[in-house]
Amino acid sequence: MIAVDPFLLMCFTLAFAGLAIAAYAHPRVPLELTSVGLVAALLVLFHVAPLTNAEGSNLLDAVALLKGFGNPAIITVVALLIVGQGMVRAGALEVISQTIYRAARGRPAPAIALSLFAALGISAALNNTPVVVMFIPVLASLADRLGHTMSRIMMPLSYCTILGGMMTLIGSSTNLLVAGTAAEFGMVPLGFFDFIVPGAVLAGLGFLYVLFIAPSLMPRRASVDDEPITRSGKQFIAQFTIEPSSALIGLEAVGGMFPALREMTVLMVQRGTKHSQAPFEDIALQAGDVVIVAATRKALVKAVSRGSGLQIRPNATFMDDETSAGNDASGNGTTAGAKSSDYVVAEVMVSPGSRLLGLPIEQSAFPATDGVHVLGVQRRARMTRAHMHEVRLQAGDVLLISGHSRNVRSLRANRDVVLMQWSQSELPSYDHARRASLIFLAVIAVAATGVLPIVATAVAGAALMVISGTLNVRQAARAIDRQIILVSGAALALNAALSATGGGSYIASGLLEALDGTGTVVMLSGFFLLVAIFTNVLSNNACAVLFTPIGINIATGLNIDPMIFIIAVILAANCSFASPIGYVTNLLVMNPGRYRFADFLRAGSPLILLLWVGFSLFAPWYYGLW
Repeated sequence: MIAVDPFLLMCFTLAFAGLAIAAYAHPRVPLELTSVGLVAALLVLFHVAPLTNAEGSNLLDAVALLKGFGNPAIITVVALLIVGQGMVRAGALEVISQTIYRAARGRPAPAIALSLFAALGISAALNNTPVVVMFIPVLASLADRLGHTMSRIMMPLSYCTILGGMMTLIGSSTNLLVAGTAAEFGMVPLGFFDFIVPGAVLAGLGFLYVLFIAPSLMPRRASVDDEPITRSGKQFIAQFTIEPSSALIGLEAVGGMFPALREMTVLMVQRGTKHSQAPFEDIALQAGDVVIVAATRKALVKAVSRGSGLQIRPNATFMDDETSAGNDASGNGTTAGAKSSDYVVAEVMVSPGSRLLGLPIEQSAFPATDGVHVLGVQRRARMTRAHMHEVRLQAGDVLLISGHSRNVRSLRANRDVVLMQWSQSELPSYDHARRASLIFLAVIAVAATGVLPIVATAVAGAALMVISGTLNVRQAARAIDRQIILVSGAALALNAALSATGGGSYIASGLLEALDGTGTVVMLSGFFLLVAIFTNVLSNNACAVLFTPIGINIATGLNIDPMIFIIAVILAANCSFASPIGYVTNLLVMNPGRYRFADFLRAGSPLILLLWVGFSLFAPWYYGLW
């Protein structure tokens, strides 16, 4: 142990903070590495040179620095991620995206704008963290429909929920924390709508920025779910039979195409011995028609997971012996893909020495023997329009298959085909959509009414997603984002060190002294900008605790109502737009949007300046300070 002057410890802490910010901003340094390095540096520093209190106890021992990893806010976010993953796996949020898509009449800009406005409005009434969790899959589905990359809309989603949270007392945990801190200093308790007017003005300015300026500053990166295999444009040939109960019966061709099958290219319709080929005229689908289509992997997966009856072999079963009882009444078995959350889609290539060469798919023993179902075939040389039983397999043919994950994995030992490991993806289990929706709505309702703390509600919801069978343990574990845990824990450790050493207060006091004597309006404007900058370096909650008493003292010294500065803290502390560590919603969208630290800095900094200018012009007029 080494006795070190507290001021020197504060300087070391500020240096670590600066290095961490620089490392977070560097695109080649992983966020996880920076976070672990920061925590390790703080642990070593305050073990070798402890910061002790009057009783000789170390104020920043391992327990104090690491308790952030068990912070209820982090646990809540992790649990909400699992709940959100359950909604995605069950396809429960597609109804919302379809409703928005129809309301916008399929136009990209209105659909995205309507979604973001809904997120902003809901965030005023609910804590914005679960709102982001709710809208991430909704916007992902819309982006998929509209051909947008998720990197263009995920950050605007976080920004809109933060802006919405500015308007009411419960919109953000920051607002509640500022109100609680102010109450401890004897201030009148804040009401639900006490700052809705200035909050709505800033939210309106921010929303216009998000719609018209931010998109040009957003990166264009493929999302995690848009890897080349899933967004590949290569076509597979597949066929399905129109069943007597099918909604496609009576569908007529319009302009040579079938509107309900717009994601597929219909190559041929076989009715008995009659074959009709594109372009189609004066033809309506009937029960028993065999339809040959060309479609991307994505379109086929979407169709089979919704039970569209896709099949290549007439009696092909999509289930293995243990689960075949779940097949649909038509005998296709294709809807069974929604019966289990362990069913996957993958691609296999017919090997050069395969015993399948020259055999039609329906005569080969491969699918039945291995418990998988062939959805489509892709031939690199040419596209066939023949009936599937006429297609004879060739070396290099790629088969799109589906089945239980263990059956698909077992194909690694099959010498007739080569399993493309990177091609495997899970099928949504749509039959779990209702229970997933009920769990999700229950979590939101209980948390909103305050019957249980949000952390307890979120953890219970995550547990129910697994207990109900919507997710298995492996899928739930995969929903946990290590970046959120490590970055949040490291930020809380740094916040604890800055608070204990007085580093945050030292910088804030020095900057405010520079504004001393500049007048009430300039002081209020400078104070807002200072808090807005700090909330991106530390965290919004840390700024709430740090600057609320400072704002009260400044207002008292200026002989004006302290509530003006308290509301300035609320609004400025919510300006966490330029850093992913500033607010948890930014961390939530980092992975789906594949953002880097610099992306937030580039898109968020102008928004902070815009809100600062808006507050500086509106607040003095609104509060009569001119």
